[in-house]
Amino acid sequence: MSAKPTAGAEAAPADPFALVRTRGYPVVLLVAALLGVPISAAAFGFLALVTELQSLTYNDLPKALGFHGTPSWWAIPLLAVAGVLVGLTIRYLPGTGGHKPAHGLSTTGPTRPVDLPGIALAALASLGAGAVIGPEAPLIALGSGLAVGAVRLAKRELAPNAAAVVGASGSFAAVSTLLGSPLLGAFLLMEASGLGGPMLGMVLVPGLLAAGVGSLIFVGLGSWTGLGTYSLAIHDVPHADAPTFGGFAWALAIGVAAALAGTGIRWLGLFLEPRVERRMVPGTAALGVVVGLLALLYAELTGKSATEILYSGQSALSPLLADRADYSVGALVLLVACKSLAYSVSLAGFRGGPVFPSMFVGAAGGLALSHLPGLPATAAFAMGIGAMCVSMLRLPMTAVLLATLLLGTDGLTVMPLVIVAVVVSYFVTLRLVPAPAPAAAPAPAGGAGSGRRP
Repeated sequence: MSAKPTAGAEAAPADPFALVRTRGYPVVLLVAALLGVPISAAAFGFLALVTELQSLTYNDLPKALGFHGTPSWWAIPLLAVAGVLVGLTIRYLPGTGGHKPAHGLSTTGPTRPVDLPGIALAALASLGAGAVIGPEAPLIALGSGLAVGAVRLAKRELAPNAAAVVGASGSFAAVSTLLGSPLLGAFLLMEASGLGGPMLGMVLVPGLLAAGVGSLIFVGLGSWTGLGTYSLAIHDVPHADAPTFGGFAWALAIGVAAALAGTGIRWLGLFLEPRVERRMVPGTAALGVVVGLLALLYAELTGKSATEILYSGQSALSPLLADRADYSVGALVLLVACKSLAYSVSLAGFRGGPVFPSMFVGAAGGLALSHLPGLPATAAFAMGIGAMCVSMLRLPMTAVLLATLLLGTDGLTVMPLVIVAVVVSYFVTLRLVPAPAPAAAPAPAGGAGSGRRP
């Protein structure tokens, strides 16, 4: 005779690995691996197209029009036209061009396949013309939408949990090498999605498998085409000594400074966004003009290329560190100021991701501070990246990893300083940003003020 459970007895916890033991889980893994091949190839093609558009619009087109080089003012009309294209895409195509970068980086479930054309067009116009925005958010959305669309072609009915796993696997494959390592991309997606518990395990394993396959495809296509892998990489890192007490004091200061700067950048983007959306097409064109003017101002005052203000800064991080001796303190301060303003303006209307510009602004700010006593360049560079990333993204683990793993063994040496800078920046940022207002409770049906007759 079996004993009945007594009142108030706790139910046995659900087995978090039950899904793994089902006969259908190997099918999920197989689907994730198979999806990794075409989606990573599509992501590679997208990044190759972006790079080709950047060269075509900024280098080849001025020469075709009779200029001997690219004028410093060239970005003004170029970004104005791009703003018109982005505004039209957001207004008339489904999906509003994808994720709004001023709101940070977050994943809100699988992308609808019908939204893919608008997301791709808005991102290509933004990235190809030089808006200060990165490719990671469009890639995440495109990978998710392509994966869900491909599975639905074979199986029309797709359960919500299955769609979440498939969409996440597609995103993992699309950003597999963009941040320099499949591991970094995985951490970014896990932290941005906010998944935990059994759902994290259910998504993580197929996602990692898709990322591993995607990484192999990126490497193979990069070698076969000679275009490279479009992976973030930083070379010629100066030697870093072990952290000192003075270094930890600088970590506190950089954390506070990055939190203030990041909060200001994001506030301006969020302030401009609704005003641009009232008149989307002319508003986005005006944003493009402002970004072009900031690039012109920097080029004329420093004699350096306007492209240092334009684009995401992904490919400019390594040259910035290697050529740091060529920048005066004034040039670095102006670079940070103009890039930050262009970043804010781009967040307000263009479409892309916020990761790489935050890294570049933090890196340039750290190098500017490294001219002060007691702050080596490598430590300043890494702390600036980590502290600014966490202020803009609110993803502390991703910020630490981005700032250290990319620097190799020297990044591991300064990791304690980076952790302190990231924690301080994260804490101060959260204290500076007001808490969201609680949602109002719905009025009871038929109650007072409901407008219904009893």
